[in-house]
Amino acid sequence: MKRLGILGSTGSIGINTLEIVRQFPDQFEVVALSAGRNIDLLRKQILQFRPKLVSVANADLAQALKKDLASPLPEVVHGMEGLLRVATHPEVDQVVSALVGAVGLMPTLAAAKTGKSIALANKESLVMAGQIIMAEARQRGIQILPVDSEHSAIFQALLGHRKEDVHRLILTASGGPFLNLPIDRLREVTVDEALHHPHWEMGRKITIDSASLMNKGLEVIEAHWLFDIPLEKITVQIHPQSVVHSMVEYVDGSILSQMGIADMRIPIAYALSFPKRLPLNLTPLDLSRREGLTFFPPDPERYPSLQLAYRSLEIGETMPAVLNAANEVAVGAFLGKSLRFTDVPVLVERVMDEHEVKKVRTIEDILRADSWAREKSKALLEGGKW
Repeated sequence: MKRLGILGSTGSIGINTLEIVRQFPDQFEVVALSAGRNIDLLRKQILQFRPKLVSVANADLAQALKKDLASPLPEVVHGMEGLLRVATHPEVDQVVSALVGAVGLMPTLAAAKTGKSIALANKESLVMAGQIIMAEARQRGIQILPVDSEHSAIFQALLGHRKEDVHRLILTASGGPFLNLPIDRLREVTVDEALHHPHWEMGRKITIDSASLMNKGLEVIEAHWLFDIPLEKITVQIHPQSVVHSMVEYVDGSILSQMGIADMRIPIAYALSFPKRLPLNLTPLDLSRREGLTFFPPDPERYPSLQLAYRSLEIGETMPAVLNAANEVAVGAFLGKSLRFTDVPVLVERVMDEHEVKKVRTIEDILRADSWAREKSKALLEGGKW
């Protein structure tokens, strides 16, 4: 029986994780859950899975949740302290890090420091502080198992092979909803249009990042740290069918890929059960019904965010944290309809250009860069003509 702590239980990854727990109750137990503000869904999860500890965004929500629950109550905590409690609960064997954005950094690091196995969906943790987190994982001898479909695919294609035999990692991307839209029309796309992903059901922020390919850029940085592969050996290919989830090319010319239907329960289940596989009883992939699989490089004019991510990792130190923070603010402004879709990378680049790169020695260096980038982004939004 594996005992789980789930950071972000009411988000897309959290919901799918609990679906797997529901399907395999003899293999998993939910010990701790964290949610943000969706206490209606959290309440249902508490009643079904009976965790010992739950965390919500703030004290008011915690009080409201306590009033709604019948005895026996779980312990209810809130804020960052609550997230850290979930991540470090002494009875938890594995933490599912499924928070969205930089808020997931400190809980993920705390889980690593307390020796928890981590099923990682919060890519921002490695984008911001990959060197620190991976060093902690090595020191503690813990596994960080990828939940993203792309990194799960690479993880599987690397198993049983030598790292020195890897020629390159190939991350695939659907291209998002605007793959075939004329570039001159991108300025006018709406939030609703950007949220209409052709294959995957995801949260709002990650869906916007997928439309701009910033999400793929963040995945490039994550792959660099997760698999200890240099940036020049990590490439991206547009694959509109979303059947091949990523590939590894070896020095002898062999390419190993992982394929499957577009369902996040597959990589989540593998991260939870590794090295076993769970019989999920999903609709199988039928390649005979596919007209064809296509691959081509991304157009840098259509997807400037991808280039910014590569640039941030080339510079290194505090720059990836600045990229991530500026992008979070910019995407929030787009979702709030105060910034055009095409101005998201423009704002991110402006913030990167104004950042004085600092060497990263401690996690506080990362947090200071993150805070600076958010303040700078907001100041540019308030003072600029977007």
